Amino acid sequence: MNAAAIQLDAHGRLRHFLTTEHLPRSLLIEILDNAERFTVVGDRAVKKVPLLRGKTVVNLFFEPSTRTRTTFELAAKRLSADVMNLNIEASAAKKGESLSDTLRTLEAMQTDMFIVRHQESGAAEFIARQVAPEVSVINAGDGRHAHPTQAMLDMFTIRRHKRDFTKLKVAIVGDLAHSRVARSEIHALKILGVPEIRVVGPKTLLPVGIEDMGVLVHHSLDQGLADVDVVMMLRLQQERMQSALLPSGHEYFHAYGLTPARLKRAKPDAIVMHPGPINRGVEIDSAVADGKQSVILQQVTHGIAVRMAVMSMAMGTTAQAS
Repeated sequence: MNAAAIQLDAHGRLRHFLTTEHLPRSLLIEILDNAERFTVVGDRAVKKVPLLRGKTVVNLFFEPSTRTRTTFELAAKRLSADVMNLNIEASAAKKGESLSDTLRTLEAMQTDMFIVRHQESGAAEFIARQVAPEVSVINAGDGRHAHPTQAMLDMFTIRRHKRDFTKLKVAIVGDLAHSRVARSEIHALKILGVPEIRVVGPKTLLPVGIEDMGVLVHHSLDQGLADVDVVMMLRLQQERMQSALLPSGHEYFHAYGLTPARLKRAKPDAIVMHPGPINRGVEIDSAVADGKQSVILQQVTHGIAVRMAVMSMAMGTTAQAS
């Protein structure tokens, strides 16, 4: 049974959220629609709904994170859950405790949901296969494999601005070889009906055989950006690079950095996205990152509502903002 299969229960409802791959379009639309209802919660004086009251959510992050961990914590608290952030550096895992034993210990504390980020691909699926039937697992990023909630908050942001996925041209630019975000986004974009997805980058940063995912490959940024509706920039993940795949950040920016002049090759109303953290002057010019076509900060805001939607659906509660 693959990761996609164990995500759904016998009735086709979300139980775990490990990857966007092979999920039905109707489920992705349901996540987006539920997230839309949750956006109003952030505008209230009291930013809470009682959907996960009495539930315990554990943030299990084996890699550093700011945006993802914080927005998951905020999302859980706005759903009225009790939240525990496990400090891996100070946990028994640093003393040699296995992942399975850490998991069993936390389950003994009657945890209802694990939010997992891990440096190894497949870690979230491993945990999902180990937990008790009533426990849910949300993948907050595993190795190079997947980052499904980031993909969905990006889909939400695109829908807010462009509405109809079936009429879009999308360019994903940068380090696709090491990007779990890019993989999850490509799967989601395909499922939602985007007819043209372009991947743009140097050969050293594009996975071998990426064409098999149904994308168009460009090594020229100018060609890749021509007439697109959405530009999705990616972070250079130098911490994952085993060898020197790039001459320098300066030279990378010269060839693949998004500048105001290059952005003009896209449609006039194109939006610019980036999952963060941003390397300004390497992946993107500050004038673009902070410009009128940038929706980067909106992505962060939307991440809270999308993660509220995913968590409430996985726990079997109805997404009601009232």
